[in-house]
Amino acid sequence: MIKIRKTSVLLAFLMTIGMVSMLEASPSKGQKIFVKKMKDGCGFAGDKFAVKHTQTEWEEIYNNGTFKEEMKKICPNLNTSKIKDKWLKHLYDFSYEYASDSGNVPSC
Repeated sequence: MIKIRKTSVLLAFLMTIGMVSMLEASPSKGQKIFVKKMKDGCGFAGDKFAVKHTQTEWEEIYNNGTFKEEMKKICPNLNTSKIKDKWLKHLYDFSYEYASDSGNVPSC
């Protein structure tokens, strides 16, 4: 019976970790969102978008709550009303990961 309890606790722990990691944003999700929802409106690929700022600048923009406004500045033809708020963390992580000072280049 003790083995069952230990196994149950371990299973619950692993499921919790899995759910938490699914809720976290990621650069790859942001890249997919950019390609599907922003690329046409911006008129260029994600690498040109992300390098508009350094990582510190992207962090300030996101933390100030002006990420959508900055998207509109960079991509004037983008309809930001179609960009869901739940996507912003992913798009921020993508922008941060591939910022001008990161040395990383996305494949989109």
